[in-house]
Amino acid sequence: MRKPKAGRPEKPPVDWQEMHRRLEAARERLARGWSPPPGERQRLLAARARALAQEAAPPKAGHEIEMVELLLDRERYGVESPLVNEVVPLREHTPIPCTPAFVLGIVNIRGRIVSLLDLKKFFGLPEKGLADRNRVVVLRGEGMEFGLLADAVLGTRRLLLEELQPGLPTLTGVRGEYLKGIAADGAILLDARKMLTDRAMVVREEVG
Repeated sequence: MRKPKAGRPEKPPVDWQEMHRRLEAARERLARGWSPPPGERQRLLAARARALAQEAAPPKAGHEIEMVELLLDRERYGVESPLVNEVVPLREHTPIPCTPAFVLGIVNIRGRIVSLLDLKKFFGLPEKGLADRNRVVVLRGEGMEFGLLADAVLGTRRLLLEELQPGLPTLTGVRGEYLKGIAADGAILLDARKMLTDRAMVVREEVG
């Protein structure tokens, strides 16, 4: 048997039986499921409850709506998507005599005759000729249907009604009357439901 080298303490022998006992005890604890001490258990349960409460917190209160955004001259306007029946390209239209100036005429949409209103004339905005980008935004509701002429349709977007700002002093007259609010980026949300129920939008032929 070798003698230990001088100056280096001899390591105690490994108790393999005790090591085996500890491993078996650890396996048993894992099989039963680890259970923390009472104080630690309460702390973990409280932390878990706080985490669950944060996950289940309701979203920010508010009335979110989706709107179809369209371009009129250089300004962006929007109408609520549920009131938009469809958006179609402007192929051709037929003028109607004895109607207000803002009534561009009628269009045939798959056999359905729809009045076409020019909002730029209605709101007193600068006018320009028709182009390939022109779209007809068909509004339907309250037993009424008509199309709005748009220079272009930019798409749809969602916003909170509570975030809409009141009208600007420059938005007076007809535009202010049909205004629902202004988004943070300047888009103007029109009150399409009011437009659909307003008698001013009802076209009547009047021959002088």
